[in-house]
Amino acid sequence: MKISYRFIFEGGIQKVFTVKLHAESLNVISPDDQAKPEWTKLANCRCQHCQLEENKVQYCPIAVNISKVADSFKAYTSYNKVKVLVVTEERVYGKKTTVQKALGSLLGIYMAASGCPSMEKLKPMVRFHLPFATVEETVFRSASAYLLGQYFLRKQGKQADLDLIELADFYKGIQMVNRGMTERLRGVVRKDALNNAVICLDMFAKEIPYAIEDGLDELEGLFGVYWQ
Repeated sequence: MKISYRFIFEGGIQKVFTVKLHAESLNVISPDDQAKPEWTKLANCRCQHCQLEENKVQYCPIAVNISKVADSFKAYTSYNKVKVLVVTEERVYGKKTTVQKALGSLLGIYMAASGCPSMEKLKPMVRFHLPFATVEETVFRSASAYLLGQYFLRKQGKQADLDLIELADFYKGIQMVNRGMTERLRGVVRKDALNNAVICLDMFAKEIPYAIEDGLDELEGLFGVYWQ
């Protein structure tokens, strides 16, 4: 499975990143010559709740996978304008946007599919990746994917979390990963595009628990047909 992001800047400059994913595990397939800069070591700005064992894992898998993106965009500001084409196996998406929003969409794939235990439950959303998703779309997709997972749990005879309690806790854990990644990037980049891309992702992660606390009220009206 491949997802390609093509950044097209004024003047003709282009940057292309193709994320290759294992068809079954949905893990990022890293090239054999993948660089591992010093800042990608696990001990460097390690996330507060990191579940990886430092004596077994030397490098943060997310940091390693985004290192080329970080190097390529370290001198870009958040509001540099860019046209982005996203090519998946099913369709092509296009949008004129800012670098921070485009990077946030790309980084979201790497963060979910790099093998970080704290991000694993996002993989179904990677399989059905939606570039440039809004907050409302993200809430809808996150809750829907989680509830589908609970359906499959119940089919296995296990208890299902229909109140989304664990989903809220899961996204609070994602916020810790976002904070850790922001701290790592501060020592690497010269401008703010990459850090603000992660901050944008974190805004989405913060919205999920709030939406759950409110009973997903903003989405409830869409389902009126279900109880007519």
